[in-house]
Amino acid sequence: MYTGTILGWVGYVKVDGKTFKFLGNDGKVPVDQAVQKNLQITSTQSTFTLTAGSVDLTVNFLSPVEPDNLVNHSFPFSYLAVTATSNDGQSHSVQVYTDISAEWVTGNVSQIVSWSTSAGDMITHQAQLVDQTPFVEVGDRIQYGSVYYATSNTQGTTYQSGEDEVVRSQFVNNTTLLNTQDTQFRAVSDRWPVFGMAHDLGQVSSTSAPVVWSVGHVRDPAVEYIVQGGFQNRSLYFWSQYLNISDAISAFHDDYPPALMRANSFDQQVKRDAQAISNDYADLVALSIRQSFAASEITISKNGDGIFDTSDVLMFLKEISSDGDVSTVDVIFPTWPLYLYTSPALGKYTLLPLFEYQATGQYSNQWSIHDLGDRSYPKAVGHNDGKDEAMPVEECGNMLIMTLSYTQRTGDKSLISTYYSLLDQWAQFLITDSLIPANQLSTDNFARSLTNQTNLAIKGIIGIKAMSEIASLMGDGARSSNYSSIASSYVDQFMGLAMSSDSKHLTLNYGNETSWGLSYNLYADKLLGTNLFPDSLYQTQTSWYSNLVNEFGLPLDTRNTFTLSGWEIWTAAIVKSTSLRDHLIFSVHQYAANGNSDRPFTDWYDTKDGKSILFTARPVVGAHLAFLVLSNATDTTTTGSSSATPLGPTSGGGSSGSTGGSNNNNEGGSNSAANRVMASWFTLSIPFAFVVLGNMVMFAS
Repeated sequence: MYTGTILGWVGYVKVDGKTFKFLGNDGKVPVDQAVQKNLQITSTQSTFTLTAGSVDLTVNFLSPVEPDNLVNHSFPFSYLAVTATSNDGQSHSVQVYTDISAEWVTGNVSQIVSWSTSAGDMITHQAQLVDQTPFVEVGDRIQYGSVYYATSNTQGTTYQSGEDEVVRSQFVNNTTLLNTQDTQFRAVSDRWPVFGMAHDLGQVSSTSAPVVWSVGHVRDPAVEYIVQGGFQNRSLYFWSQYLNISDAISAFHDDYPPALMRANSFDQQVKRDAQAISNDYADLVALSIRQSFAASEITISKNGDGIFDTSDVLMFLKEISSDGDVSTVDVIFPTWPLYLYTSPALGKYTLLPLFEYQATGQYSNQWSIHDLGDRSYPKAVGHNDGKDEAMPVEECGNMLIMTLSYTQRTGDKSLISTYYSLLDQWAQFLITDSLIPANQLSTDNFARSLTNQTNLAIKGIIGIKAMSEIASLMGDGARSSNYSSIASSYVDQFMGLAMSSDSKHLTLNYGNETSWGLSYNLYADKLLGTNLFPDSLYQTQTSWYSNLVNEFGLPLDTRNTFTLSGWEIWTAAIVKSTSLRDHLIFSVHQYAANGNSDRPFTDWYDTKDGKSILFTARPVVGAHLAFLVLSNATDTTTTGSSSATPLGPTSGGGSSGSTGGSNNNNEGGSNSAANRVMASWFTLSIPFAFVVLGNMVMFAS
């Protein structure tokens, strides 16, 4: 898992009586290792091809991305599907086994877990902590809810729960499991309980039908949200369609064939759009979508009669790995292109909790809030004391830019009409503190606060112009004209303040002649089509950057050699040179493929040695979709479509999750070189399986 804890998930295949391991790193049960031949990663799937003796396995991990279907998109489950193909033209006896461990429900292996198994049309293992604490995380792991592992109860399917070595040896030595349940509930590390299921595929002479498992973690309620006068419990949207979890799991599981078709259609559309930029860019986009969506949860409330109110939709985002804040504005901002590209409505649902809370007047500052909960996901309890992390210009600019871009994209004026006074309040703050920003943090807070930040001034000035456009859409001509004049005046003054004395580049902050940084906030000027800043500035920055690219990209600024991949892609989207654009994209691609890290995509890394620094599995990789929401990324390059959203009926993937543990047998093994996989079309250093379960990105091996 992205936290570094173990996610126990093991898979065996038996071919003519000989057992091979295709998933996991369990060292207790000696079996041969299936040999990987290929890996393909798409926006929704990771598909492995492995050879196990006379049979080839295709192992598909699918986390559906269906942003136009809120039931499907909010469903907290993913699929594992396995097919077997004879590779010598002969018929072979094949059985397939998988299990998950109790580590899926906690990162603290001393905690006690209980479990049960139901066997009807579906066989479903369920496990959970005995002592649960709602809305609390320990070690970045949620402390309530249950994990479910399910498969169809077809002929030749058996199950068993119990000690890892005992259950796995039962399959290896006897081909079938005992259809028994261990009833000795205990700590995760006490004889390591696992929950296994085996399918007998019989004689396979060509290609078998897929064997499918469904896995997910469910908690209810999902989020605690501050409202006027108290707190509100909110549930994941999918509950509006199902009476109980059994019905939900059955619907999700049965939907695998059409879900796979919809996923393939989505993947193909994204690939076509991204390849309009380059193949390297298409690889980065494919690597980013599941990770970014994994951090968000779509929720609804209940009416007074206990019925779910599907008109009250709010989406919350977890600032994964960097600190666990709830709905951090400057984390939503880089993620924003993902929402605009796949479904702008998701962007609206993400902004609404921030707007609704601040409209109550409980937040006392004149600028936009930074987050809805400090290191507290899923407790979106606000900051009535006004003591959230202060990023005044950053967050005001972000909210104005995102709100206008949503309105432009959709024609829906509900946000700007409902929250017009709040938006105007933030714009007025920007007028006082944008041209010459006071000493403050920007979104790159790890690089420390700074006075007169050039890039921050750019964002603030664009924010003022955004309010001018919002006022125009609302028919407020006088305000629109006034704010437009101010923004234009600020640009003229900015050019004198921020440019180096030799006019060769923008400085990092005013007067710091030897400094420079990525002026990635200019991307918003292109996104909104406001064209505030002169074309000559983009050309100047392009010329300056061209001679500064290190092996793995452009540094964020002159204070360090590290960069953030999202900001590098935004910079690539605004430079005036196609060759520099492609070089920057290649640099990020090269970093992702260099094999220096076995962690999930880390967006913060060093441009000289390509080593990851911190920030693992964050949603901000949605920034990599920046080109897909621009009609014209540079003067010489036109991007692809700005809409690629498949529709489908029931059941989709992606919500709340828990994993992990520390088991010294062990199933996890993501650091094992033997279990690291390399994509044939995009060489990536990642652990074995990429699974998205809500606001947890899980990597299992």
